Amino acid sequence: MASAARGHHVWVGSETGLLKGINLQKKQATNYKSGSVALSRHEAVTAMCWGDPYESEIFVGCLDGSVRLFSTEKGKFTETRECLGGEGPFCGLAVLESSLITCVESGLLKVWRDASSENVEVQVGPGVCRMRQNPVQGHCVATGGKENCLKVWDLQQPQEPIFRAKNVRNDWLDLRVPIWDRDMQFLPGSEKIVTCTGHHQVRLYDPSSPQRRPVLETTFGEHPLTVLSLTPNANAVVVGSSRGDVAVIDLRQGRLVKRLKGFAGSVRAIQCHPVLPLVASCGLDRFLRVHNLQQKRLEHKVYLKSRLNCLLLMSRENWEEEDLNPSAGLQDDVKQEDEEDNEIWDSMEVVKVKRKAEAQPCPEFRKEGPHKDSSLNKQKIIKKAVS
Repeated sequence: MASAARGHHVWVGSETGLLKGINLQKKQATNYKSGSVALSRHEAVTAMCWGDPYESEIFVGCLDGSVRLFSTEKGKFTETRECLGGEGPFCGLAVLESSLITCVESGLLKVWRDASSENVEVQVGPGVCRMRQNPVQGHCVATGGKENCLKVWDLQQPQEPIFRAKNVRNDWLDLRVPIWDRDMQFLPGSEKIVTCTGHHQVRLYDPSSPQRRPVLETTFGEHPLTVLSLTPNANAVVVGSSRGDVAVIDLRQGRLVKRLKGFAGSVRAIQCHPVLPLVASCGLDRFLRVHNLQQKRLEHKVYLKSRLNCLLLMSRENWEEEDLNPSAGLQDDVKQEDEEDNEIWDSMEVVKVKRKAEAQPCPEFRKEGPHKDSSLNKQKIIKKAVS
C-alpha cells in the first residue's frame, strides 16, 4: 500500500470522509481512512494542504474539527489533532514552519504552535469562504467571504490587516454592490491578489498601489464562481462556477481566453500544475478531470463515487513514471468501498409504485351484449324499411 501511495498523481477529499489517491495512468483510486470507524458525513474533508515541500505529508481538515496527518510514503494516517474553536467547517489550511494554520467559517484564524509556545488567534470576520497562504511569504495569508471583503494578514503582527480591500463603487442604479469573495490566490513575484466572487466577478487587487479597489475587474457567466487557480505562467486564471462552467481568464486584459467542457455539476476545487499545462478539477458530479490548457482537451476522467470537496495535485513533472511495485494494482479497499456504497444507497429514498387496478370490461362490451344487440337493431331497421 505504501508503494502504491507514492504512485498517485492527485489526492482528493470526499464528503464521506475518505482521502482518495488517484493514479491517472491506470485511472484507478485508493481509499484511505483514519481508524476503523464507519464512514460518516460528519468527517467530511473540507480542506487540504501539503505538510512539507517534498509532498510527503498531507494535512486533512475534517468537518468534525479534527486535522489528520497523512503520510504519502507510508500510505496511512499517522497523527490526528483536534483543532477546535469557532464554528463551521475549515475554509483553509496552511503550514508555517512547524506550525499549522487553520481558519473556520465563523472567522477564527488560529496558528497552532508546539506545547512550549502560545497559539495565535485572529478574528478575521464572519462568513469566511476561503483562506489562502502567500507561497513566497508564508507568514502572510488572505481571507475573504460573504460580506467580508478581502484582507491580507501578517501573522507576525496580527493585530490589524496589512491590506483591506474596498468595495467597488455603486452600480448604475446607485445601489451598493454586495461582497462575496469565494476564493483568492497570490500572484508570484508581486503583491497582487486575484479573487473570484459569488456574483460571477473576477477581480485583481494590488496592495502595493494606493488604490484599495480592484485594478482590474471582469465577469464570467451568470452563476456564482466558486474556485480559481493560476496558470503556470501566472498571466491567466482558471475559474469554476456552481453550475459547472470552467474558463480561462486573461489577467492582463480581463478577457475570456477559452472554456473547458465536460462538467456536470458544481466545481469545488481546481488546481493547475506549476509547470505542465494541466489543470485538475473535481466537484459534486463525483468525477476528477484533468484538462490540457493548451489544447482544451480532456486528458483524464476518473469516477470516484462520492462528492468531492478539495484536491491536491502532485507537482512532479514526470507523470509517466509508474509505481515502484507494478504488481500492486491500485484498487479500492473492499470494505471501505462497500461502506461507501451502502452509505450512498441508505441515503436514498425508497420510491413505492402502486399497481393500477385491473381494468374491468364495460357492460356494453360483454360477449352477449354488443354483438347480440347490434344484430337485433339491424333486423328492426330492415323490417321497417320493407314495410
